[in-house]
Amino acid sequence: MQDTQHNQSNQDIHYIQNIQNIQSTKSARRAQVLRETQAALAAALAEGVPGGVRPGELDCDGRTLRWLEAGRPDGPPVVLLAGSGTSSLTWAPVLPELAAHRRVVAYDRAGLGASDPARTPGPTLEAQTGDLAALVEHLDAGPALLVGHSWGGLLAQLLAWQRPELVAGLVLVDPAHEEFQPPAARAAEAVLLRLWLVRSALAPAALGARGVHARAAAAVAAHRHQRRTALDENRLMTSAVPEIRRRRSAGRLPDVPVTVLSATDGLPRVMRRRWTILQSRVAAGATRGSHIEVRGAGHAVHADDPRAVTSAVLEVAEHAVR
Repeated sequence: MQDTQHNQSNQDIHYIQNIQNIQSTKSARRAQVLRETQAALAAALAEGVPGGVRPGELDCDGRTLRWLEAGRPDGPPVVLLAGSGTSSLTWAPVLPELAAHRRVVAYDRAGLGASDPARTPGPTLEAQTGDLAALVEHLDAGPALLVGHSWGGLLAQLLAWQRPELVAGLVLVDPAHEEFQPPAARAAEAVLLRLWLVRSALAPAALGARGVHARAAAAVAAHRHQRRTALDENRLMTSAVPEIRRRRSAGRLPDVPVTVLSATDGLPRVMRRRWTILQSRVAAGATRGSHIEVRGAGHAVHADDPRAVTSAVLEVAEHAVR
């Protein structure tokens, strides 16, 4: 009887060890893949940037968050937060000009770009604001100027309400708003996102494409967890509406410069006007807020009119808390 129990115990130990070895191998493989993704992003974002870019990473509860940094190694950091389901690559149009003047950090949220996926089944407001807070604290340069596009702009506000001491200023680039959730627009956005992800999944050969931007664009959508996170984050924009409403009603932006940039194109006029009014109210609710409509720009203002975004960031940086 004792021999049987001993043999069973040994089998259990070997089974657990095998599982641990498999998990360790998977973890090491994923880390290698994501470092390669970070290298692809670095090659693309370094183009035209004085001094190139520097990789950064942070262990956050056993997950690695990654980013690319450019510009001066000192001074208050400008942290760039991409829109829903996208990576740091989206900031390529503005990075060279910003890096010529400021310390800039282009950050990938958990599960997107080069960062490890979240441990939870999907992204949550708590996890995303917590990761952002951990990043700003890790940079160890005082409060940061947060520049957020779309969903990234809403996350920047969430952190400002929750941890105002970490925020030196805000530039919100056509920021998402919980009260602007038109069903037709949300459905169209979800369909377009799925089409893009399917096309990326069916074209792994794109990783060998010519051009550093083409390779980086393929790398940020080449892996299952990246595509799953993009879809989950898109759903979070809708499911989190009640909680964001609660936080907005209870929160207040800190006494820092806040600039809100609104697009003018890309939507039917009535829908665009409604969204712009909501964005203008965000600026009006800030002690030092300003609202700018960027004529001729669609939702990706930083791609359509990079100068409008860089000018706003540098202006806010001049008046931000040091």
